[in-house]
Amino acid sequence: MSTLKESEFVGSLDCGTTSTRFIIFDKHANIIAQSQEEFPQYYPNPGWHEHDATEIQEMCDKVIAQAVASLEEAGYNRSSVKVIGVTNQRETTVVWSRKTGKPLSRAVVWDDSRTRGVVAHYEHLLKTQGIEVNGQVRIGTDGALALKELTGLPLSTYFSAIKLRWMIDNWEDVRKAHDADDLAFGTVESWIAYNLLGGVSTGQHISEVTNASRTLLLNIRTLQWDPVLLRFFGFRESVLPRLVSTSEVYGNIPHGPLKGVPLGGLVGDQQGALVGNKCLAQGQAKCTYGTGAFLLFCTGTDIVYSNHGLLSTVAYQVGPQGKTVYALEGAIAVAGSAIKWLRDSMGIIKSANEINTLAGSVSSTSGVYFVTAFSGLLAPYWDPGATGLLVGLTSYTTPAHVARATLEANAFQTRAVIDSMVLDANSDLAHLKVDGGMTNGDLAMQVLADVGGFEVVRPEMRESTALGSALLAGSAIGLFGWDITRPETLQEVNTAGSTYFQPNTSEEERNEAWRGWQRAVERSRGWIETVEE
Repeated sequence: MSTLKESEFVGSLDCGTTSTRFIIFDKHANIIAQSQEEFPQYYPNPGWHEHDATEIQEMCDKVIAQAVASLEEAGYNRSSVKVIGVTNQRETTVVWSRKTGKPLSRAVVWDDSRTRGVVAHYEHLLKTQGIEVNGQVRIGTDGALALKELTGLPLSTYFSAIKLRWMIDNWEDVRKAHDADDLAFGTVESWIAYNLLGGVSTGQHISEVTNASRTLLLNIRTLQWDPVLLRFFGFRESVLPRLVSTSEVYGNIPHGPLKGVPLGGLVGDQQGALVGNKCLAQGQAKCTYGTGAFLLFCTGTDIVYSNHGLLSTVAYQVGPQGKTVYALEGAIAVAGSAIKWLRDSMGIIKSANEINTLAGSVSSTSGVYFVTAFSGLLAPYWDPGATGLLVGLTSYTTPAHVARATLEANAFQTRAVIDSMVLDANSDLAHLKVDGGMTNGDLAMQVLADVGGFEVVRPEMRESTALGSALLAGSAIGLFGWDITRPETLQEVNTAGSTYFQPNTSEEERNEAWRGWQRAVERSRGWIETVEE
């Protein structure tokens, strides 16, 4: 007879770029059990980044089993997990066979840049032939504006339609499946949900709207795949998943340690962090600092189109009939990876944590600026020809100055995005909520406050991405009385002490430093003068 206790918990499967984890939360967002495993990365050519979709799914199964075992070791019955949600790396593109349920190729990861030629092709198409919207052909800059109005996005290597076009055009198995109407396309949450709900036998080919809004194929106003976009990129609708909301019961898991448990939430990782930080109302913002950095600013039920290089994206939709909540987003390609570069490539530090100690040994960078454009610049600059630049060096410069300049680079790029959000949304930012691995260092967060001129709020429990999908899943079944549309029902979630970082700089000091940063950015831009097609 089992002596395991019964309780009520919610699980979150978080499939990131380099690892997958499964976290089991209680009603207050305390972590009851968890498991995390890394999975292989493949870099077959410069600028290429691939994942094996089968390995991703196997890792999902593994971390779920390990976390459930840990839950039972803690004295709780596995039936205490009442619902699970999934959050995932966005834009990464997976293709599989409808007949076999097996991947047709490796997945092309969000930061893969092989598709620059595809982007150039469609930019040329917009300039010369345009795009037909509502019976009107819109050409040139007006065509690019039409695309942005439909999708909220610019043409970029970042987004899934561009990757899918390349995969069909360059990989024979993918092309043959497309021609035979056997091709299933999805972003990572689509692939995980397909397998969690039974795979080829009983699985559903679905995609959730925050992920779908990153494909260049979703009309973000109607939340439907847009025929105009399908014609423009040359896809048949049969390859696309059925669209679902961010929070609803999609089905029950048919086998494994969570057999019978409903899958109740799907959300892209950055939108998951927005929800996990409880930035649910207009004017609230968060930034997640990992390999890159991602800022989301909630604009409520209004779509705000940016005049400053930001993306308009879906933040969440609760239930298929629920109102759509939108956000402005700015992505910074290099954040934590710059610290890794200092450690692995330059040998300036021996561990990532050491950067705060080293940078803290000097009071300023003494005029050193580090533009960390290792793979171009994203928002708000959008310059793929920019490269990394370390400027202001003198014989006085030490590794400590470079370390501090690295922290400041992250802060300056964050400020650039925040300034754009404030202008676009016509709204001030009272504070910025932060999460992710880079936020562990107090100095990094103080530098952020000093450079940005705003309050930085760091929660004690910073698994915000996973918590977001847990909140959405719990809300789908009314667990704990949670309701994403009623933020007051979440007041007891993650209420443990937060740390607040206030700016210690004057406006004059911030502006002077900002002018230096802008000069450095200008020198880094356009270094790669031509882009190969």
